[in-house]
Amino acid sequence: MTTTEEKKQLIEEVLSVYPEQAQKKRSKHLNVFEEGKADCGVKSNVKSLPGVMTTRGCAYAGSKGVVWGPIKDMIHISHGPVGCGYYSWSGRRNYYIGTTGIDTFGTMQFTSDFQEKDIVFGGDKKLSKLILEIEELFPLNGGVSIQSECPIGLIGDDIEAVAKKTAKQINKTVVPVRCEGFRGVSQSLGHHIANDTIRDWVFPAADKEDLGFEPSPYDVAIIGDYNIGGDAWSSRILLEEMGLRVVAQWSGDGTLHEIKCTPKVKLNLVHCYRSMNYISRHMEEKYGIPWFEYNFFGPTKIAESLRAIAAHFDDTIKEGAERVIAQYQAQVDEIIAKYLPRLENKTVMMMVGGLRPRHVVPAFYDLGMKVIGTGYEFGHGDDYKRTTHYIEDSTLIYDDVTGYEFEKFVETLKPDLVASGIKEKYVFQKMALPFRQMHSWDYSGPYHGYDGFAIFARDMDLALNSPTWDLIGAPWKK
Repeated sequence: MTTTEEKKQLIEEVLSVYPEQAQKKRSKHLNVFEEGKADCGVKSNVKSLPGVMTTRGCAYAGSKGVVWGPIKDMIHISHGPVGCGYYSWSGRRNYYIGTTGIDTFGTMQFTSDFQEKDIVFGGDKKLSKLILEIEELFPLNGGVSIQSECPIGLIGDDIEAVAKKTAKQINKTVVPVRCEGFRGVSQSLGHHIANDTIRDWVFPAADKEDLGFEPSPYDVAIIGDYNIGGDAWSSRILLEEMGLRVVAQWSGDGTLHEIKCTPKVKLNLVHCYRSMNYISRHMEEKYGIPWFEYNFFGPTKIAESLRAIAAHFDDTIKEGAERVIAQYQAQVDEIIAKYLPRLENKTVMMMVGGLRPRHVVPAFYDLGMKVIGTGYEFGHGDDYKRTTHYIEDSTLIYDDVTGYEFEKFVETLKPDLVASGIKEKYVFQKMALPFRQMHSWDYSGPYHGYDGFAIFARDMDLALNSPTWDLIGAPWKK
C-alpha cells in the first residue's frame, strides 16, 4: 500500500468501527501528506475523545516532567497527592552532573502528600512548612518550584501567596506553577504555563540582580534540550568546537542561575520548539534576542544547522562551523558505510511527542531508510506545518493517534520498524515488530550530534537485524 489514495482508503476502513460522531471527529486528525501542500491537513491540539486510548499526558506532566523538572539545582515540589508525584519521578533520563541530595536533586521526589484533611482545609500551611523544612535539610538548593496537581486548582490553594512569603523567609527563588493536570488538552499547556512562570517569576527578579555575568560576542543558550541520555552534552561539544560559548542549557543539566543569565546571550538555539518557543519569543520581544530552531539529528541536518547558526555570527564562527563539519566527515562516512547496506530501504512509522516526529526523519534518511508514517501526541498546527519540510509525498499523518488506529495502520502498512513511546513498545514487540523507544532512546543515547548519530545508527541496526525476530511470527504472518 503505497499510493495516497490507498492510504486514504485505509483511514476510512480504520474509522469505520467508530460510532458516527467519533468517526466524524477522528477523521479530521488523520490524513495523507501530499507534496506541495502548506500543511499536513490534520486538526491538532484538540481534546482527546473519551473512550479512546490516547498516549497524551497532562499539564502537570508538561511542567514538572519536561520544563522545570530537569533543572538540577532546584527542588520541585509535587503539590498534591503522592500518586502524581511518584509517577513523574525522574522518568526521562535527564542526565546531570552533581551530587544528588547535596547540590542536585533531579532524581529525588518531593511531595506535599495531600490527605483528606488537606483537601477539606487546604494545604497552604503544609506547603509553607514543607518549603522551610526543605531549606533546613538541603541548604545548597538553588530555589524551589511548586508544581500544582489537580486538587490544588479545585480547592483554591493560594500558592502564589505562599511563594512570595517563603521566598522572603529563605531568601531564594520560589516559583508557583499553576499546572494542574486538568488544564488544557494535553501536556502542551503545561509547557506554556511553565514558560510563563519563568517569564513572570524568574526574569523580573534576575533583571535586578548582579549575576556576575561577563558577556562575550559568542554567547548562546541551548533551549528545549532535556539532555536525555546526554543529548545536550553531545550538542554542546559541537557548538563549543565551532567557537561559541554555551551560557545555559534549558533545562537538562541546567541550573537556575543559567536561566537567569539567558537574557544576556546573543542567540537562543531552540531544539524542542513545542515546549520552549513561548519563552524564546518573550526573550526576543523583551530583550531583543533572536532565536533559531536547529536540528542535530543526523549528519545532513547537523551540517545544515551548524552553518545556519554560524550565519548569525562573524567569519570566525563561520570558519569554525566548516572546520567542525570537516572534522567529523570521516566519522560520518564510516558510519554510513557500515550501516547503510544493513538498513537501506527499511521502512519506519513514528509517533512521538515534542520535536521528534519531524526532527528524527532526516537521520533515518541518512541511513537510507524510509519514513512512511509520522504523527505527534500533542502537536499544534505550526508543528505540522514544519513537518512538511521533512516528509515525503504520501506519508501517512496521524494526530493524537488512538491505540486502535495506530495498531491497525501498522498491521496494514507493515513497517520494518516502529519508533514510538513506552506505552506502544510492548504491543508492537508482541507483534514481532522491531521497535525503538523514541522518547528516551530505549535506555541508550545520546542521539544528538555526530557522536549521537553513531549510537542512533547502531541502535536501529540492533533493533532491525536482531536474530530474535526469526524466533517469533507476527499475527498476520500466521
